[in-house]
Order: sequence, then C-alpha cells, then structure tokens
Amino acid sequence: MKKKLFNKALKVLLMTNGLILLAGAMIGPIYALFVERVGGDLMDASIAGGLFALSAGFVSLIFGRLSDKTKDTTWVVILGYLLIALGFFLYLFVDSVSFLFIVQIIIGTGEAIYSPAFDKLYSLHVDKKRSGAQWGAWESMNYFTIAIGAFAGGVIVNQFGFEAVFLVMMTLCLASAILLYFFKEKSTL
Repeated sequence: MKKKLFNKALKVLLMTNGLILLAGAMIGPIYALFVERVGGDLMDASIAGGLFALSAGFVSLIFGRLSDKTKDTTWVVILGYLLIALGFFLYLFVDSVSFLFIVQIIIGTGEAIYSPAFDKLYSLHVDKKRSGAQWGAWESMNYFTIAIGAFAGGVIVNQFGFEAVFLVMMTLCLASAILLYFFKEKSTL
C-alpha cells in the first residue's frame, strides 16, 4: 500500500494557511489605490509597508522563542489568524494615513505571531523522507494563493468596492482560525 504524501495534520495546516495567504494576497496589487483613497500617496504606501515589515520582524523574534516554549502552538497560530482578521476588519474604518499605519502594525504583528508557530507545527508533522515534497507543497500553495488572491481581490474591488474585499479577507481569516480550532479539538494537530 502506497503511503499518502500528506497526513491529516498537514492537510489541515495547508488548507487553513492557504486561506490566510489568499486573504493577504487580495489587497497586494491594489494596495496603493487604497492608500490614495484614504488621502495617502506613494510614500505613505511605502511607509505602511515598512511598518508592517518592521513590526513583523521584531515580533517574529519574540514569538519564535515563545513557540519553542509553548506546549500547544496551535493556539498561537489561531491567535495570529484572529489578529490578522481584526486588522482586515479595521481596514473598513481607515480614514487617515496614521490609522492605516496602526492597522498595518496590527496585521504585521498577527503575521509574526502565527508564522513561527505555524512553521513549528508544520515541521512536526512533516515526514523526514518527504520533507522536500511536503514543504514544496506549502511553497507552491503560497504562490498559487498569491495568483488567485491578486486576481480575486481586483475583481471584488472592481465590482463591489474595497469594503467588500476587506470583509472577504476578514472572513477567510476567521474561517481559518475556526477550522484550526475544530481540527485541534479533534486531536488532528
């Protein structure tokens, strides 16, 4: 009998993280348009991106160490997913560049909270003999979700506006957190 490439835990992690990546990709190509809409310019979009990255970088260092000390890293991943959902929800209320900067820091912090814990969880369930294929699946899923999310985000904003895409992004993140919680409760992870 041929062994399956993915165990149940990896399937759950790929699915839930795929939804998070899809949500994040929806704003990527049209982000500068949103910044302009709230009164910002190209430099403001650049600063917002920098604040996201700086907050994610610093918080990743902290939560990377904490994930090593945490017995149940699934809760850390769920917390990160929920914080990102909150950030996407807050986009609905962004009416100034300064508030946009705060939202970017919240989203960057959410990313940084979940990423090291997710990597730890994923690594725990990887088969050493298939680690290249299993990590390769995550890498390809990352690129596929970027492609799909970029297109879907543009379509949604074009048809229904930024508010609709922010609600979809938030919903995808909440769905990821909820799914991960229920699979955790079933002892899948």
